[in-house]
Amino acid sequence: MIRVYRSGARTCDPHAGDASAWTLPPGAVWIDLVGPTPEEDRAVERALGLSVPTREEMAELEASSRLYRESGATYVTADILHHGEADMPGLDPVTFVLTEGPLVTIRYVDPRPFTLLLEKLDRDPALCGTGADLFLHLMEAIIDRASDVLAANAATVEAVSGQVFSGRKTVGFEKLITRLGRAHIANARIEQSLAGLARIFAFVALDDRIEQQPDTREHLGSLTRDAQSLIAHNQAVAASINFQLSAALGLINIEQSSIIKIFSVAAVAFLPPTLIASIYGMNFDHMPELPQAWGYPAALVAMVISALMPLAWFKKKGWL
Repeated sequence: MIRVYRSGARTCDPHAGDASAWTLPPGAVWIDLVGPTPEEDRAVERALGLSVPTREEMAELEASSRLYRESGATYVTADILHHGEADMPGLDPVTFVLTEGPLVTIRYVDPRPFTLLLEKLDRDPALCGTGADLFLHLMEAIIDRASDVLAANAATVEAVSGQVFSGRKTVGFEKLITRLGRAHIANARIEQSLAGLARIFAFVALDDRIEQQPDTREHLGSLTRDAQSLIAHNQAVAASINFQLSAALGLINIEQSSIIKIFSVAAVAFLPPTLIASIYGMNFDHMPELPQAWGYPAALVAMVISALMPLAWFKKKGWL
């Protein structure tokens, strides 16, 4: 789909009909390609005189495929978070093309920042003057959304921390470790997105459309600082996740060791009574205690005493 945002308008106008007949509308400042077909790609290329990367090209990881200049346009591709309300948000590449005319975005997902920006422009259309301005407002929305996702993930990790160190005997470590694992995956995706944005900001800072405008340059500098602060915060959350995973595994080992200790003590405590019972369970005719009236009570008392003596010894040594 080709969606066009024109200066002063309140909405993006989707193009309906044959893509081959599409032409660039006057006053266009943003061309948003959402899951474009090859015909729509060619229509935009023909109208703007530049190439549109394919989905496969957008997915490439090397810097030369994600940050480059071609035909007077600056191409940058970032991994943008989507479905941020889920335990593990999605992460997909989105390409931004800064041209002498409109900003071009190519995406195959629908990240929340795009909707937030349209809502913002609907309230104040004057915010968008040029494609570069729109690019920075979109980056600001992406940073804000990444901050929200990071805050939610940090809250999840904090909640798990309270359960891991609650001191209860039955904590349910399996579920907690699963939640921490999901939080770790979300943390890694947030880190990947923010690191990509930081590289983009450093690259587009050299673009003439931004470098020669003091207000635009200052806005980009503010976004760069925001991205760096979020990266530092995200790394602190990652450290907390790793610590809690190690602590949870350590507590599981302690719990298992306690269980094994109980069984070991019980086995040692019941060994002497078992020995006595085994002796008196032998079928010999000449056992002097058997015909005596006190033989049976004496055997029971001997078994009890032989069980208590190892327990008293373990307690004296501090093993219980």
